[in-house]
Amino acid sequence: MINGFGLGGSALGNLYRAVSEVDARATVDAAWQAGVRYFDTAPHYGLGLSERRLGAALADRPRSEFVISTKVGRLLQPCDNGGDDLANGFAVPATHRRVWDFSADGVRLSLEASLSRLGLDRIDLVYVHDPNDHGEQVLREALPALAELKAQGVIRWIGVGVNRWEVAERFVLGHPLDYVMLAGRYTLLEHATTADFLSRCSERGVSVVAAGVFNSGLLARSEVPADATHDYTTAPAALVERARRIAEICRRHGVPLPRAALHFPFGHPAVRAIAVGARSAAEVTENVAMATGEVSAGLWSDLRAEDLLSSNVPVPLSRCGENASRSLFLGV
Repeated sequence: MINGFGLGGSALGNLYRAVSEVDARATVDAAWQAGVRYFDTAPHYGLGLSERRLGAALADRPRSEFVISTKVGRLLQPCDNGGDDLANGFAVPATHRRVWDFSADGVRLSLEASLSRLGLDRIDLVYVHDPNDHGEQVLREALPALAELKAQGVIRWIGVGVNRWEVAERFVLGHPLDYVMLAGRYTLLEHATTADFLSRCSERGVSVVAAGVFNSGLLARSEVPADATHDYTTAPAALVERARRIAEICRRHGVPLPRAALHFPFGHPAVRAIAVGARSAAEVTENVAMATGEVSAGLWSDLRAEDLLSSNVPVPLSRCGENASRSLFLGV
C-alpha cells in the first residue's frame, strides 16, 4: 500500500476528452496493483460517469481494503437537450443537468444517488463540494445532515472540498470536520498564504487532502512549456517563469519537477493524503514512480535560498510513503 496516495476521479468522468471504458478500468486496476487504496470521485465528474466507472472497477475488491470519497452539493436531474457537457469540462452527453442543492434533503438525495452509481452501501468520506456561495445553508443544513449520517454509520468522515482555503476556513471554524480537500492551493508553486491555514486545521484535528498538486498542468512536466495550464487555463507568464526556475533547481538535484510536486505537500503535518488524477494505466504508473522516488533535503534548501519556497512552510523528510505513514487511510 502506498500510504497517503489517492487516485482522483475527474479524468474517469471524461474531463476535457473521452476516456474509453477499457482505459478507465485499466487506470483503476493499475492504481490498485500499485498499492493505491484511496479513490476520490464526485457526481460532478462526467455527470456521474466517474462514480459509475469507479464503482464497477472496485466491485470485486474487498470493501474493507479501500477508502472512497465522493461529494454533495450538485444534484443531477435528467434532461434531454441533445448536446454535450463540454461547457462544464466533460466530454459526455448532457443527459442530466446539475442543480445546486445544499439542503439537508438535497444532501441525502445526492448521497443516495451516489451510493447507487457506486454500487456501495456506505461511503467513507463525503465532502461538501464547492460551497463558495452557499455558506449559510451549508452550515445550517448540509453539514448537520452529514453529521447525522455519520452518526448512523452511513459515512465515516465528513469534510469540504474547495479551491480556496479562505472558503474552507469558514467551515473549519464553524462546524466539526474531519477533512478538507484543498485543490491547487497547497502546492510547490503556491503555498505561501496557505500554510497558516493548514496549521489551524492541525490545531482543530482536521486533516487535509491536497489535490491539484500539479496546478492543473504547470508542474506536471520537468520541461515547462510556454503554453502550460494553470487553474485549467493558460498560465500567466510570471507563473511559467517561476515554475521553470523551480524546475531548474530540481534538475541540479537530479529530481524531476513532478516528483518534487508530489512530495511537497507531505511536509506539512496537516496533510494526510494527496489525490492525483490519471486517465490511463501508464499515467498511474508514472505518478506512483514519481511519488516513491527520492528527494534530497538539499533541494528544499536551495529552493528557500532562491525565494521559491516560503520560510514558514515545512518540508518533507524523504520519500512520499515515509512522509505519508501518518495517513488516516491506513488499516481501512
